Amino acid sequence: MKDKLINLLNQLLMIDVFLVLLSFFWLAIALLGRSIGVPLGFELWYSLWEPVFTPAIGLLMAGAIAIGIINKLREQGIGNRE
Repeated sequence: MKDKLINLLNQLLMIDVFLVLLSFFWLAIALLGRSIGVPLGFELWYSLWEPVFTPAIGLLMAGAIAIGIINKLREQGIGNRE
């Protein structure tokens, strides 16, 4: 059961990484377009910053810390039932 939960968490984090990377590339392209006067969605990106991208970054950080702690506990043999 623990392994399924950890695998699910890893898959969720992998999807979240791609969401965060996609949002970063969108921001970079939108800012480039804004600097040359072409509207490429910066206002839409900015409106999604607080409700979508900020929690995605927070989830990514929390998940990375949780996976690190779980792996460290596994290395030390804590929580392993044999």
